[in-house]
Amino acid sequence: MRTGPLLALLGFALLNACAGRGGRYALADDAFPGAVPAGILSTPDAVPQIEPKSRGGNPKSYEVLDRTYFVLQSSAGYKERGGASWYGAKFHGHKTSNGETYDMFGMSAAHKTLPLPSYVRVTHLGNGKNVVLRVNDRGPFHPGRIIDLSYTAAAKLDLIGHGSAMVEVEALNPRAPEPKEASRFLEVGRFDDPIMAVSLREQIRDLGLGNAEIRSEDPNESAP
Repeated sequence: MRTGPLLALLGFALLNACAGRGGRYALADDAFPGAVPAGILSTPDAVPQIEPKSRGGNPKSYEVLDRTYFVLQSSAGYKERGGASWYGAKFHGHKTSNGETYDMFGMSAAHKTLPLPSYVRVTHLGNGKNVVLRVNDRGPFHPGRIIDLSYTAAAKLDLIGHGSAMVEVEALNPRAPEPKEASRFLEVGRFDDPIMAVSLREQIRDLGLGNAEIRSEDPNESAP
């Protein structure tokens, strides 16, 4: 039985069938890497910083698959919900749209219209997990999808194995400070005698239980 040529022919047909379903965004192209570095889930998020626009990847408009896309002049105020996918081994080590080298184990993303580079927070609407990414590539050109994630970003969002997921993408302004967490304190007592309040404060400090302080409900009265 001549199985060799027949198997080779079937393999060729399957590869071409996958390539016909969207090119880069076909399932066969979103390939798993041969080896995943240890600890990728501990990879830190991208840190937003002020950067000039890349020389490459920022035309006023461009056309893909007979559709024209207009690049935003600024990422300010951008917020959108839609599908997210990820792209992997086939593009690892190749050039991104702005001329950098794509690292599928980094914290980056591709977007159709945000200026390059931009920083975004991507939140998985199914589980609440979120990551901060640096956008340095174009895509995905697949109906219903608004962002393409690096392998590591997708893994941190628990998207690997699901193919795609609904997310919220919000552009971050590097000039805006991150909101500070509201200070918390525990009330351990109320006193009419300020001496008693001072005595308890010193006991707490001596025990190393935290930075105890006395607060007066009278705005005109200072705590001892």
